[in-house]
Amino acid sequence: MLRIGVLIAGAVIVIGLLQYLITGESGYPGDTFPTTFGGIFEGMFQLKAMAVIETGLLLLILTPVFRVFVSLFVFWAEKDYRFVGITAVVLIILIVSFLLGKVG
Repeated sequence: MLRIGVLIAGAVIVIGLLQYLITGESGYPGDTFPTTFGGIFEGMFQLKAMAVIETGLLLLILTPVFRVFVSLFVFWAEKDYRFVGITAVVLIILIVSFLLGKVG
């Protein structure tokens, strides 16, 4: 799962980088770029090079988080409740760190 996520994220980043190198434009005026999820996804659907690159970076960041989330259900199905608890704590820490990073 991690390998596939990294490969997909890398492919999206390379596509955006190639688009930027071929067109010479990021899709945004000056040195501006999207800073919100909505702005990134809107730019992605408009195929703006910087938004495509940022989407790849978001996929790269979310890949291990998704792995932790899936692990929670795998451990639950195996009835390994000790690891369910540990994985839940790790997932909560990840979510809180993302929220704190967004605020501060």
